[in-house]
Amino acid sequence: MERKELINGGKVKSVYNTTDEDKVIIEFRDDMTAGDGERKEVMNKKGCLNAVISSKIFQYLESKGIKTQFIELLENNVMLAQKLDMIPIEVIVRNIATGSLVRKYPIEDGTKLDPPIVQMDYKDDEFHDPMLNYSIIKALGIATQDEIDILVELAGKVNDALREFFDQAGIILVDFKIEFGRDEEGNIILGDEISPDSCRLWDKETLEMMDKELFRKGKDDEVMDAYLEVYNRVLSDDDKSKYGL
Repeated sequence: MERKELINGGKVKSVYNTTDEDKVIIEFRDDMTAGDGERKEVMNKKGCLNAVISSKIFQYLESKGIKTQFIELLENNVMLAQKLDMIPIEVIVRNIATGSLVRKYPIEDGTKLDPPIVQMDYKDDEFHDPMLNYSIIKALGIATQDEIDILVELAGKVNDALREFFDQAGIILVDFKIEFGRDEEGNIILGDEISPDSCRLWDKETLEMMDKELFRKGKDDEVMDAYLEVYNRVLSDDDKSKYGL
């Protein structure tokens, strides 16, 4: 499998075509960004940790009957994936109120949300990822109502599986964002990544942050220790000996 031209050079990942037109290579870089990319740093092994954690999570979700674009890791920071036409929606699932939710709405920080909130944002840095409703999604031609219903249903299934996955590792899944794409037949499939970059994770005992929020708060020297702790908790000893991170 050979890497060909760059399709998308994102803020933290690069996506390339391959010699197989149905597959892409996703390279996870060591870049760390915040504020629509206004703040940027490079953190050693960050790309590898996110790629390995994402691959572990995608394999777990596949075992729960949730289709993902993941195929295999070619290198510690390089993923082979099914090629998808990505839908420009960030689907956000919130189990506990914090962050922008408590800044924008009269809800107390730390409130458990039952049922969880499913939020959709337009993925576009130029417009600062504004929140969408179903009417706006359809007006923009992003997705049909049937597809919106599928996104909501899949988000709920992913949330149920991820809460169990992280709970087994002594981690609370506070909230997360996921992205989906369409395959050649129009099926909606989970893509992108699921990692400490895209999840809010708290230690179950101490409630300490274990995710990108540390970087947003300027605690740069704690970020990679937190990511490595997530890696150590969710991977088996055999996995860790294979990746050597």
